[in-house]
Amino acid sequence: QVQVVESGGGSVQAGGSLRLSCVTSGSIFRPRTMAWYHQEPGKERELVARITSGGTTNYVDSVKGRFTISTISRDNGQNTVYLQMNSLKPEDTAVYYCYADVRGKDYWGKGTLVTVSP
Repeated sequence: QVQVVESGGGSVQAGGSLRLSCVTSGSIFRPRTMAWYHQEPGKERELVARITSGGTTNYVDSVKGRFTISTISRDNGQNTVYLQMNSLKPEDTAVYYCYADVRGKDYWGKGTLVTVSP
């Protein structure tokens, strides 16, 4: 049973930084694509960024101009993906979810809450 577990969320003041981590376990296979999504209160879940097992990254255009400076990276040896978020803004407040594609199946974490105060 594949498990996806996020960590690193919390409360921070505007302008601060957070680094989210996500670890997958329970499979001998390395996740192909891993990604971060976020969901603001009352809104749909939205893709932030994704990264392939080869390290190719993709940041969604619709959020580039609105989001803070974010960088997605991964450690294949640890089946871990990170999201470094800098210059956080109150509008970045959301639950951040980790996604993993393991052999064509979708797996989601339970989310980690990020709260940014003015």
